[in-house]
Amino acid sequence: MEHQTILIAFIMTLIAGLSTGIGSLIALIAKHTNTNFLSFSLGLSAGVMIYVSFMEMLPTSLQTLTADFGEKTATLYTLLALFGGIALIALIDFLVPKSSNPHEMHAVEEMKSNNSRLKHTGIVTAITIAIHNFPEGIATFMSGLNSLEIAIPITVAIAIHNIPEGIAVSVPIYHSTGNRKKAFWLSFLSGLAEPVGALIAFLFLMPYWTPLLNGIVLSVVAGIMIFISLDELLPSAEKYGKHHLCIIGVVTGMIIMAFSLYLFI
Repeated sequence: MEHQTILIAFIMTLIAGLSTGIGSLIALIAKHTNTNFLSFSLGLSAGVMIYVSFMEMLPTSLQTLTADFGEKTATLYTLLALFGGIALIALIDFLVPKSSNPHEMHAVEEMKSNNSRLKHTGIVTAITIAIHNFPEGIATFMSGLNSLEIAIPITVAIAIHNIPEGIAVSVPIYHSTGNRKKAFWLSFLSGLAEPVGALIAFLFLMPYWTPLLNGIVLSVVAGIMIFISLDELLPSAEKYGKHHLCIIGVVTGMIIMAFSLYLFI
């Protein structure tokens, strides 16, 4: 595999991960959250991830595995890898304490109460986001290795998904310490877990990279993205804004993804 492809995949993962810093800046500067825009954006991210998972990554995985095992066995392996990816991210989500789950999000102004546990909440949230971002980093990195036309919208989608996480970290830290720099850097550093996840994938998966592993990883990544979309993005989008606004975002994301893939055919 070309070094340039690997470098681009790393850069995309870095961009996606460090977008938590954007969320932090929004939280520290804005007095009010534009919940309608956030709802639409999260819905759009979900639409991109769901569409690319079902319409591009799973079919590519099945096609790759069919070349080695035949259609019936390849279908079984594709499904096992898909649900294995879902199980992996679900387990990580289950292990995150519900009281500090970064995906239980609020508007900026809702988090400005005088709470003695704010600092603890912010620190624990940063740690749980870092843990949760490992598989997302692997997903972004692997998509970058496979196809640039798939990787770019996935990077944008995960970056949008990470912005509210930056808010979830920085707001309690800032309002408990009054230190904007500390709030920003803690949020910023929590996003570095994604490029670290990419580095782990590079060190432990790349030496054994084969078409077989490529097919399995595509299905695992699809499972991770489907779970993130259904369990995190859509409920958060629904919570932030109106139901129809969320759905419009989902459909818009699917349309953008569909035509972008069509143009690359």
